[in-house]
Amino acid sequence: MIKLVTLLVRRDDLSHQEFLDYWRTEHAPRAKEMPHVEKYVIDVPTDPEKSQYDGMAELYFEDMDALADAFDSPTGQAVEADLQNFTVPDAGPTMFVEEDVQLDETE
Repeated sequence: MIKLVTLLVRRDDLSHQEFLDYWRTEHAPRAKEMPHVEKYVIDVPTDPEKSQYDGMAELYFEDMDALADAFDSPTGQAVEADLQNFTVPDAGPTMFVEEDVQLDETE
């Protein structure tokens, strides 16, 4: 399982709440429609005024080929283009990681 982790920075003309509202109601539904996405998580800081980033997106894929196919698709390209509507694209780091869960008491 591959996870794409991106730390997001909101546009200066948006409040933190406006950023979250757009992300949750406009962007997330589009991202969930990308092919091969197995899980999509939005992480929000508990105290945004003290955080360097406004949120973190986690998208899970079976492998790197599935991730590449997702972002090469018309839907994936539209999702990437939509980032400019609420974030400063590439302002935060992006990582491609393999999870190594050491403990999960939620299951």
